[in-house]
Amino acid sequence: MKLKPLVIGELTARLPIIQGGMGVGISLSSLAGAVAAEGGIGIISTAQIGFKEEDFDKKPLEANLRAIGKHIKRARELAPKGIIGVNIMVATKNYGKYVKEAVSNGIDLIISGAGLPLDLPALAGKTKTKLIPIVSSVKAANIILKMWDKKHGVYPDAFVVEGPKAGGHLGFHLEQLENIEELNYDQEIKDIIKLAKEWEEQKNCSIPVIVAGGIRNREDIDYYMNLGAAGVQIASKFVTTKECDAHINYKNAYLNAKEEDIMIVKSPVGMPGRAIRNKFMEKASLEKIPVTSCHSCLEHCNQRDIPYCITDALINAAKGHVDDALLFCGANAFEQNEIKTVKEVMDELTRDE
Repeated sequence: MKLKPLVIGELTARLPIIQGGMGVGISLSSLAGAVAAEGGIGIISTAQIGFKEEDFDKKPLEANLRAIGKHIKRARELAPKGIIGVNIMVATKNYGKYVKEAVSNGIDLIISGAGLPLDLPALAGKTKTKLIPIVSSVKAANIILKMWDKKHGVYPDAFVVEGPKAGGHLGFHLEQLENIEELNYDQEIKDIIKLAKEWEEQKNCSIPVIVAGGIRNREDIDYYMNLGAAGVQIASKFVTTKECDAHINYKNAYLNAKEEDIMIVKSPVGMPGRAIRNKFMEKASLEKIPVTSCHSCLEHCNQRDIPYCITDALINAAKGHVDDALLFCGANAFEQNEIKTVKEVMDELTRDE
């Protein structure tokens, strides 16, 4: 069965694959541009995106906003006809400024999670940029649909439904993540798809649902498409590509990881997350790691209370200092066993049997 294109409003991706946004510095213009050039949708993570800018330590906001424009421009150069998006966390400090900067640079779409993006339509303004919330429950999807309709008179251009096997921050309780098989998450996906279709019929609009979390191969893609999904979002498989923006040490951490090395961690963001067990996580479980400076990354962050600085931990990951880093990953990251090109990964994911 040939895969259908992913249609989001006026945007049509030849392949129904969105590359997940990974920060800090894991999915920037190199990876996003490569995925978009192959017919998928490439996503740039805006999380502390300006960490390589000279003034980042002194002026993180200015550095990040400047870097958003740089990376969008570079991704466009790599994929002139491709679809480029950004991932912006609701929990980000100055969230609205990041949204407006991405829109002003002509980004095709914004994917937004780590909180409910209830004000995203107002922040984006009247624009062609497609707005896509990340949800993990039908309850969250319903709240967004009703609030966007009531407050802004609009509806999401799509939903990304992020399941319990995803990487990074997760919209689940710790107990749920420890008993994934008991969640019956397929039913949640079906319920969200059903809800989206009801709104499509009532409002004469289109709200495709994209499934994310733990997707490994073409068989998984076909499975979720048969459930009614319009596409999938995949992240971990793209970490171990030549084009991925991460340091080779980060990529090797995936290649060297065993299944038992994948663990659920408590993030300073206040949400559970999934990461690779390493020296840093062992140290963080035993003692608080002092925070020496603030990078203005999160809206709600108290230096006195957090176990470690998530910006420092993630920047260390991107730079390859893996023993002092938070190594976010998906549940199946341990299955990666070699460095490939984005084209090779996309061909594997979409090859017809």
